[in-house]
Parts: sequence; C-alpha cells; structure tokens
Amino acid sequence: MKKKAVILSSGGLDSTTVMAIAKHEGFELFSLSFFYGQRHFHELIAAGKIAKAYSVAKHLVINLDLNKIGGSALTDNIEVPKSRTPLMMADEIPVTYVPARNTIFLAHALAWAEVIKSFDIFIGVNAIDFSGYPDCRPEYISAFERMANLATKAGVESQTRLKIRTPLISMTKAQIIKKGVELGVDYSSTHSCYDPDKEGIACGLCDSCLLRLKGFEEAGIKDPAIYITSTP
Repeated sequence: MKKKAVILSSGGLDSTTVMAIAKHEGFELFSLSFFYGQRHFHELIAAGKIAKAYSVAKHLVINLDLNKIGGSALTDNIEVPKSRTPLMMADEIPVTYVPARNTIFLAHALAWAEVIKSFDIFIGVNAIDFSGYPDCRPEYISAFERMANLATKAGVESQTRLKIRTPLISMTKAQIIKKGVELGVDYSSTHSCYDPDKEGIACGLCDSCLLRLKGFEEAGIKDPAIYITSTP
C-alpha cells in the first residue's frame, strides 16, 4: 500500500508544486484547503481543479471564520500593499500576514493525518523568496514537528515519527517553478494573487503577484497567469 500524505493546498504555485513532488515520491494524496474568509477566495476554485488533476484520494475544504479575529489585509478591512520592492518586503512582516495561520492549518492537517494514519504532512512554505511571514521559517516547522510528536496518540504510540515535509523551504521561486515544470505542473491552473478582481483576475501588484512574476522571469519561463497589470 502507498504511504498517505496530507498536502496543504491553497491552489497556489508553491502548494501545487509540493503536491507534484509528493505524487512523484509515490504518496497517496489527501488534499486539505481552507475557506477562512480570505478576500482571495478564488484560490479555492484553483485548489479544487488541482485536486482533480492529481487524482487525490480526497480533497477536504474546512471552513474557518478568521474574519472574526481579523488583523490581516487578507481577512480584515485593511488595504493590500501594492508595488513593494524586494527590500521593502524583507524589511518587515507585512499586513497580509494572517495571525497564526500556518499553525491553525497545520493543526487541522495533523488531526486529519492522525485519523487516516498518515505520518507525512506536506506544506509549501519557503524561506527565500517569500513575504517575511514568521510561520514560514525552518525553526518554526521544526518546533511544530516536535510538538506534533508529543501531542498526538500517533506520535506517542507509533514507532514512526510524524514528519512535516517542506521540500521548497530553501528554494528560490525560480527554482520552485523549474522543479514544477520538470514534474509537469500546469501553472495556468494556479492562483497566487492576494487581491484579485471579482472574476479572479490577478492584480499583478501585490507581494504574491510580484514574487510570482519575479520567479517566472528568473526561471526564463512565461507566466501563464492573466494579470490586470504587471507593471508596478
């Protein structure tokens, strides 16, 4: 029997590449997405299409009302920053950071993994070309993994350790894209924008769009996404 893996899938470039990597490594895929009140809910449409494309065993979408907590441009009445330079992105944690989001997501993934008897959770965090989120750092992932093995029945009773897998964490966006292309990822199906229009067309100016555009340019590959504008 194939080993099972829970894949945190946002429908974006990174998580889709991670799904392709997990499939290439022979895992049976269980895709987990969240509707948490994010303004860029179009990513869930992409996540559903990607789950079908990769023939996942199950695609689970969990509803979380993080709007009640707020504190982020993605879940609150706060403007999404536009046209920021890489230096500006690296200077501070941006308002698009959703408080404790990866901890919340990984906790749900951990619960599901325990139920389906999976010891592998894949997440597309990256500590190179990213927006400065504290829950994308290697030390955070290591700390969560330690906690996971202390706080679950599976972690305490099994001889197999629960593993939080982060295959992209030390890769640039260009390297991620090249890896995905090598594995046959269709990036036209992915959604990265933090502030799309009503039809889901990417703004081309938010941090996520700019990092994506930069990655494709450095990889020497045309970005198949459609943008309202790609010029800051």
